[in-house]
Parts: sequence; C-alpha cells; structure tokens
Amino acid sequence: MAEPYSEGYASDLTAEHDRKNLAVIEEARLSGRINDEAAEYLTELYSDSFLWFREVFYFLGKCFGAPKAPVMRYDYATDSAISEPIKISDIHPLSPYIVHHRLDADPMRNQFFTSGAGHKIDLAVSSIVTVIVGAQKSIDRALDKVTGKYYAAYVDEVYNTVYKVIAKSEREASARAVAEKVKEKLNEKYVSTPAETVLSIIGSRHEKLAVELVRALDKVERPRMRLQDVWRVKCLFDLIPQARTFIERVCEIMPDRILSVKDMFYDMENPRNYRDAKLVIDIGKDGHVVPMEIICQVRSFFEFEKQTHGNYEIARKGENKKKARANKSSIEKNIALGANEHKMGVEEYNLMICQCLEDLFDRVGWNILYSQGNGVSMFDGFPKPCKLYYPQKILDIIGEKLDSAIENEVFRFKNAPAKLTLAQESEIFHYMARFVLIAAMPYVQKDWDVPSDTMAGKLFNFVMNEVQRYYKKSD
Repeated sequence: MAEPYSEGYASDLTAEHDRKNLAVIEEARLSGRINDEAAEYLTELYSDSFLWFREVFYFLGKCFGAPKAPVMRYDYATDSAISEPIKISDIHPLSPYIVHHRLDADPMRNQFFTSGAGHKIDLAVSSIVTVIVGAQKSIDRALDKVTGKYYAAYVDEVYNTVYKVIAKSEREASARAVAEKVKEKLNEKYVSTPAETVLSIIGSRHEKLAVELVRALDKVERPRMRLQDVWRVKCLFDLIPQARTFIERVCEIMPDRILSVKDMFYDMENPRNYRDAKLVIDIGKDGHVVPMEIICQVRSFFEFEKQTHGNYEIARKGENKKKARANKSSIEKNIALGANEHKMGVEEYNLMICQCLEDLFDRVGWNILYSQGNGVSMFDGFPKPCKLYYPQKILDIIGEKLDSAIENEVFRFKNAPAKLTLAQESEIFHYMARFVLIAAMPYVQKDWDVPSDTMAGKLFNFVMNEVQRYYKKSD
C-alpha cells in the first residue's frame, strides 16, 4: 500500500477497498442472503470505484464549474467541515468532502440585500451552493437495505399486485389467500423473480390470469434497483427557487441520464415533515446503470436536520432490527420529535422568506420610479418561472381572491413615491404573491403564521392560508 498522500495513494486505497467489498458481496451470495442478480448488480456498483467517483466529480464540474473556495474534508459526526484543505488529487471515494460552488443560473442573484452601519451592503441571499460529496456507502449498509427495508417494500408491492390482479376476476378471499402464500414464499429467502414464484403457486386454475400477472409483476421494482445512494451528493441552497433552477438545468443538459426526480419541498403528507428534492442520475458507462443520488436542500432547514439526525437514527435502527413491542413507544416518540423539529425548520425558513418579501416591498418604490416611461421592470424574469410548481387551479384561486382583496383595499400601498393605479397595485401584489408561492414551504398545521404587523406578513399569511385551504378541501 502506498504512503498516504503519495502519488497513486488514492487509487491504491480505493482498489484495496474494492477487493474487500467484492469479497463481502460474494460471501453474501454464497450464503444465500442475496441471489445472483443482486450480487451482479452490487458488483457493478462496487467495482472500479475510483472510476465512478471521477464521474461524480465530472458531473459537479459540468453543473457548477470550478470550486469558489478551498475543498475541505467533511465530518459526518458533526455535519460540518474539518479545517483541513485538501488537494483535488487527494480526494477519494472513502472520505467525504465539502466544497462551495456558484449557481450561475441563479434566478435570485443580487435581489436581496441587508444594509449595515455606514451603508455597508451585504447579500442576504447568496448564489453560493454548498456541496457535500458523500463517501461511498458502506457495503454492509447497502446489503442491509437491499435485504431489509427494500426487500420488505418489494414483497409488499408483489403482494398488492397479485391481490389486485386476481381480485378483478375472482373472489377477494381467494385473491387474498394466493397473495398471502406468495408473501410467505418470498419471505423464506431472497427472490427477485416474483413471476416464477407466483405462477408455481397459482397453478392451472388461474392460468387465464398468468399473462396479466406476469406483465404486472414485471413492473415491480426489484430490491437491488432501489439502492440508489451508493454515490450521493447533497447541495445546500439559500432558497427553493435556486434548487429548482439547478434541477431543471441538470434535466436540460443531460436528459438521457435522469433516472428520477422527486420534489418534496411542497410535501405536506410526509409524517416526518421532511422537505427536500431528490434527483437520481445515471453516471454509468457502456450500458452499466450506476445511480447517483443528489439531495437538494435549503441551508436553514439543513441546520435543523442536524438536530433531528439522532432521532432519525434511533427510529431507523429500531425499525431495521424489529425491536420488541416495549420499545415501540420510544421509537414513535423519537419520530414525533423529529417531525416537530422539522416543522420548526419549515417555520424558520418561511420567516426568512417573509423577510425577503419585506425587502422586496421596500424596493417597490424604486422599481416604480425606474420603470416610469420605459416599460422595463427591475424584476422582469425574477423569480424565474418554474416547472416544479403548484397546480394551475391553485394559482387561479389565489389570483381571484387577491384581486378581490385589492379592490376592497385589504392590500394597498400607502407610501408609494407616486400615486398608483389599481392595475399597478394589482401587478405588484400578484408579483409578490407569486414569489411566496415559488419560494415558501407550505405547511399543514393551522397553528402557525408569520407576524402580520407588516404588509409582507399579511400577504404571506394570505397566500399560504389559501394553499392550505385548497389542500384541505382536496383531502
């Protein structure tokens, strides 16, 4: 083995670790913990790790360009950077690192300022993206997932699929009996070819359903394919529109590599109240699918995630190990505690959005003066319209109610530098409402509002309450 940080150290260290990982995978296959298909897939993910890590690095460079600050090592235990700059040549898959990039396509660039003593101006919202590049997932943890919660979810999907197909033409009791037998069989050992198992159980009496069952079961995602975070990156943004701009840009520049996109910034049904967006892309080559998971999160929420991490780990370990019923209340308590802390994270973020809205209101007068006679607004194209957005029906409802509130002088400007027409006031308030919809995180709880002693606070609460009312009616 080469000496640390000598030439070739990173690649030699990774190659040795690859050998150990492949030995663990083969042992799992021989023991029957996984089958040949799962072993082959894991072998692809854990072979040539240095090659895949270079692809991660290449992806970041293509999306962000060169780092804007020294690259630092990262400590999972404290969720923070270690004050130890490292060279690019010293980066390897077994050690996480943190780096700062600039989002060149940032729709919020230079829009929010704070004024300090002596008219010192600081950016209140930055275009800087903090990127945390995780180390390669432990093979032991990967195996636990593939044979644990991923396999359990897969078995449940197979069960539901078999039940639904058979129940369409047979008695429900018969469908449930067959589904139960299938579930029992799949729980005996790791199986990733459910059609064969199902057909051997149903026999000839359900032969006419065989084709439909096979087609339906082929759509059930196999346990091994649910493992998408062997390579993972977390990007921290100041505002949600920045994260969505990044996601859209990735989808535009490499559409053939996108495996999935999931936006949970608006998710009000998650019991943990967790908010982020997840992008999975394929960094593989030559027909090999190698998924990389990119988590997009806002910076203020990440600070609360640090506090909830311990509670989540307790809950996860309790679920994975199926602890005794006596510990169930403790696990549920930690999940509830984590959800409450996430709720606090949503509130903290929305208070910042409300302050941004206040900053925009302060600048409306200057915008009016600037645009007089030339038809050009300082805010044209800001914030950038986003495809990851609310249904049009919500926008129409809020627009109509906002027009009514403006006509009834619920919302009006009192300190504009010039007399505004109703059309001008409507344009400004509609713009502000659109900013709230694009930037804020909605919430289910009706027990929280931002302070409404300012126009910004009143408008924020108005918009978010309408969003809440819409989803409550949709339940």
